[in-house]
Amino acid sequence: MGSYIAAAKDCIQQVVEHMERTNPNIKLWIGFCGYRDHCDSNRLQIFDFTDSHLEFKRYLTDEVIADGGGDAPEDVLGGLDAAINNLSWRHSTRILFHLGDCPPHGRRFSRLKDDYPKGDPNGLTAESVISGIRSSGIHYYFGKITNKTDEMVRVFRGIMGKFLVFDLTSEGLDPEELVAKVFESICSSITTTVTITSTMEKTRQRKMLEKDSREPDWNMLPVKNGELLYYRLPGTLTDIKDPRYFKRRSNLILRKFSYKHAPKPFSSGAERYAYFALDVTQELIEKIVIKERIEKANSFERCLEAIESSTISYFLSKEFNSATARVGINKEVNFLKVQIMRRTAGFSTRYYTIEPKFCDAEFKRFNVNNGVIKEYHSILEAFAHFTYEYTNGYLVVYDLQGVELTDEFLLTDPAIHCKDRLRFGRTNLGKRGIEECFLANHKCDSICRKLGLSEISRLN
Repeated sequence: MGSYIAAAKDCIQQVVEHMERTNPNIKLWIGFCGYRDHCDSNRLQIFDFTDSHLEFKRYLTDEVIADGGGDAPEDVLGGLDAAINNLSWRHSTRILFHLGDCPPHGRRFSRLKDDYPKGDPNGLTAESVISGIRSSGIHYYFGKITNKTDEMVRVFRGIMGKFLVFDLTSEGLDPEELVAKVFESICSSITTTVTITSTMEKTRQRKMLEKDSREPDWNMLPVKNGELLYYRLPGTLTDIKDPRYFKRRSNLILRKFSYKHAPKPFSSGAERYAYFALDVTQELIEKIVIKERIEKANSFERCLEAIESSTISYFLSKEFNSATARVGINKEVNFLKVQIMRRTAGFSTRYYTIEPKFCDAEFKRFNVNNGVIKEYHSILEAFAHFTYEYTNGYLVVYDLQGVELTDEFLLTDPAIHCKDRLRFGRTNLGKRGIEECFLANHKCDSICRKLGLSEISRLN
């Protein structure tokens, strides 16, 4: 494998430059997962995604050596499983380019000398690994180096269907020719995937989405399955201010999810469609709302931004409610818990946000991202002030919308103005948003004073 690792290292800059020249809208993030065999102490090597091809090339040069191994088969399934689960797949177009010269363990894949003829000693199967590839929305390509992997390819295709196999056998090739073959296969896998995903999106966007304000007959609709993702609730102000908190895989929780989904949206806004839905994961069936972005580009990243905003707003509302309760204010400000739902069908992966369904109260927008107050409520303006002071001027939660109940405001889809303009998406107007859209308009009243919040006039 040494010559192929060298070829990947030498061609990666060519790939980046070629994509910048021919497809400037494609931004490449590159990661690496190397595998050896079960007898090796350094069985797996992981280098997480980076947008720096120089860092990637440096890692392959300094850290990756083709060595180890006992029998002929390798820990292929362990390597693929690690690539799926240990790399930070954050973008919606995902490509796994697999270079391999030997099959996995097990008589299912070869008759080579095998220390584990019954299969992977850790219990992995081709079915479980390929299910992970499909559910993660990853497009799989294989670079064939020897004929030893032919049966593996046949088995994989029997499970996932047809995928491209690039013939990279190097017999009679000089190093430059090998680099050229690897370059062509990687570029082809990228452009093929982008073409597939963009064609699917254009087909979907051509469909006119009619609205239906009535709930469907749920008995006539099938149960669908997906995965829910949501952030672990921050514990401190430090967590809120640290954008890395929301990039750590350990803080993103995943669970299985079963649901029924209305075929037509009941409402739409500037950015999303909203659908009636049922959560049927547990015996107790709950009504929920599924929201899908109208603009599908980078939908996963936009969904992550939405649940990051929701998670921080939820945390701050709990802190605010504790503070108001201590001074005898009984009406609360609460936010719906928003989660991402990921559903994969074939090679198509779609992302939605999920939230509980509001009760039948009137939905209102109380204030707007640009600072306009549409319906004044002193406790909502005090909440915004509280978020500013609690975070020491780092952010303010605004664009408050939802329903007013007897003892609480129940809100959704907030916007956050933050000094860090790289967070919270397009509705974050940064320091200017804090100063011009909130501070310039806010007037403290009795609730602000009861909470001991600083007068805004002194903050300006």
